[in-house]
Amino acid sequence: MYLSHFGLAERPFSLTPDTAYAFSTRGHQEALNTLLVAIAGGEGFIKITGEVGTGKTLLCRRLLGALGSEYVSCYLPNPDLTPRTLLLSLDAELGGHAPASATHYILHRSLNQKLVALAAEGKRVVVCLDEAQGLAHANLEALRLLSNLETEKRKLMQVVLFGQPELDERLARKDLRQLRQRIAFAHRLHGVSRHELGLYLDHRMRIAGHLGASVFTPAAVAQLFRESGGTPRIVNVLAHKSLLTVFGEGGALVERRHVRAAARDGAEAAPWRRWFGWALR
Repeated sequence: MYLSHFGLAERPFSLTPDTAYAFSTRGHQEALNTLLVAIAGGEGFIKITGEVGTGKTLLCRRLLGALGSEYVSCYLPNPDLTPRTLLLSLDAELGGHAPASATHYILHRSLNQKLVALAAEGKRVVVCLDEAQGLAHANLEALRLLSNLETEKRKLMQVVLFGQPELDERLARKDLRQLRQRIAFAHRLHGVSRHELGLYLDHRMRIAGHLGASVFTPAAVAQLFRESGGTPRIVNVLAHKSLLTVFGEGGALVERRHVRAAARDGAEAAPWRRWFGWALR
């Protein structure tokens, strides 16, 4: 790999959402601010949508890291659950001990009791559901029914839905209008802007250990934006491949042609790709 070649301690453009590499683009900071304001206000449902690769999971992790000690958070990354399994997961996340054989009635009672007990302790519960566009109708309805529990001042459970734009299509259904009406805050997440992209690349390189000047030339940054549209996941893939290309050539700077080759990633690319093909899979 190219780590020692560029003075890096680890790969700077991994696809794993790592908050250590979080770069506060304007879009991400606006989304995080929206979430924190909505949660502080005690609103019931909050919705964050964004295209694939725009950083919704990273935003979710940033939110969970920003919540204070007065919050109890639950993170459910897998929407492909039955309503009963969803309730069991929430109960377990909140420290409940409902048996796996518990009925829906027992699960609802256990969750309600736990939410009331946490409220009495001054705790506020925030449930974050990733990939929410995949939630079954029955799960959305189960969450709506749970959110009915409230004091005179606020909801006892707040739900943040992170999903692709298909989530909006799901919620537009007539039979989900009750849930749709309970979404007090909604925000659309966008990618990195052209102005921010060079800063984003340099930030990730520095976090990974690079101490020198920028490795990406202005022309390379411009080409990266053309190829990716500013979508962070695509940027990371192309930046990683571009660094591999430069390393294979023994060079020091990523230029426009390297980004073009990374985007093509075909037979016309540099011959060394056959040697390092395993790293691109």
